[in-house]
Amino acid sequence: MESQTVLIHVRFAPNGVVVEISERPTALSPQEWYNFLSDKAANAYQPLAGGRGVFRLTKDALDPLKAESTPTAA
Repeated sequence: MESQTVLIHVRFAPNGVVVEISERPTALSPQEWYNFLSDKAANAYQPLAGGRGVFRLTKDALDPLKAESTPTAA
């Protein structure tokens, strides 16, 4: 069985701040989600021209990252 690849698209402002990022959990800002993915899956990131980039992750790798990034209520 083959695992599905998910592309997480990132778009940066001219000052380097993340303005948009796909697959983002609602509890995180675009910058927080990018920082989290950069920390946990930096080797999956590919910078692109024009202030853009993508993370290439399998669905099996992305689901646990989403669960880990979501803060739990006390």
